[in-house]
Amino acid sequence: MSLLEINNATLKFGGVVAVNDLSFSVEEGEVYAIVGPNGAGKSTVFNLISRFYEPFAGKFTFDGQNLLDREPDEVADLGIARTFQNIELFDHATVLQNLLVGRHRHRKTTLLEEMFFAPRVRREEHRHREAVEEVIDFLDLQPYRNKMIAGLPYGVRKVVELGRALASGPRLLLLDEPASGLSVEETQDMRWWIDDIRKQMGITVLMVEHDMGLVSGVSDRVLALADGAKLAEGTPAEVQSNPAVIEAYLGAGAA
Repeated sequence: MSLLEINNATLKFGGVVAVNDLSFSVEEGEVYAIVGPNGAGKSTVFNLISRFYEPFAGKFTFDGQNLLDREPDEVADLGIARTFQNIELFDHATVLQNLLVGRHRHRKTTLLEEMFFAPRVRREEHRHREAVEEVIDFLDLQPYRNKMIAGLPYGVRKVVELGRALASGPRLLLLDEPASGLSVEETQDMRWWIDDIRKQMGITVLMVEHDMGLVSGVSDRVLALADGAKLAEGTPAEVQSNPAVIEAYLGAGAA
């Protein structure tokens, strides 16, 4: 059984079919990338998995559990975390505070214990801080730990959002265009981190990305979409050389 299985997923916005009878699966421990032109439905697939959208049809299974039985706020409890195309951080909080938000799903204390700062609250706070400091060390965020998000460069904020997702301790990490807006050097760093996330942390990665250099460098398998439907699936080399993919990206005369 695959970690994530999507079967015959369809989503319509009025008369527009955003995702068209799409099926694919992600195996535990792999990096799986979704590519395609703008408007192909890539981020829409993420929003379906995250339960932001309700599919018109289809079956969504994570670790044998029906995702469609879950509310959006319950998806993280299953072990699914994500980043966004447009960075979603608390601008007037520090890097440390933003990463601690990612620990919310591990909260075990009650409201009453929190109000009186009971001993268990202090123990839990220490545990969460340790987990977050491990992420800070992993992503080399030490110089920014106590700085406000609003004053940080775009590339650093992108890494902080990745860190918040990692702080939740996911089994499946959804990365929505992780290299978007990054410099060549920052993209190379992102490539190393994605590779280490899989190898050192044992986290499965599902990634939407336009940078084919990054996709080729880290992905085990690639799914190419166009108009919400599957064009091709296979290794990065197989997908890049597929005539249907070349036409979708570059036009009918590209081959």
